[in-house]
Amino acid sequence: MVHHHHQENDSDVAPLHAKVLTVSDGVVHGTRQDKSGEALESQLTAAGWTVVERTVSEDGERPVAETLRRLAEGFHGLIVTTGGTGFGPRDRTPEGTRAVIDREAPGLAEAMRLVNPLGRLSRGVAGTLDASLILNTPGSSKGCVETVDAVLDVLPHAVRLLVDNTDPHPHH
Repeated sequence: MVHHHHQENDSDVAPLHAKVLTVSDGVVHGTRQDKSGEALESQLTAAGWTVVERTVSEDGERPVAETLRRLAEGFHGLIVTTGGTGFGPRDRTPEGTRAVIDREAPGLAEAMRLVNPLGRLSRGVAGTLDASLILNTPGSSKGCVETVDAVLDVLPHAVRLLVDNTDPHPHH
């Protein structure tokens, strides 16, 4: 009985859509396999998200900003970037993200940084652009999955709030 009720509730809830952006000169030019993008897609799919697009961008503030703007246009969901969040000379993903987001979500970025000691080296940001929630994750396939895992439980709620927070108690 309880189980059946739970299923009923699930069907009333809008589907969760996600997009994955790999920021990497190497992947763009075909010299590197997009292992991080693959890992994120598998992780999100397993968690019940529908990954509707996966794309790549060159490193740099402008390419990242332009790609994020395109991905967020008319989209309600989660956009996860992987790559370009560190101290390398071409690591400009946080700058590109800051250039386009309306509001920062520091609590998410902080939680993502706490997963391991290397998180202290991540300059990744989290924030909203219209009805999209954007999260920057590191470029390693292990790091990107670990950091998303740190906030995965609150992401559906966060994304739903971007469209309608008039009624915090859904009617069933």
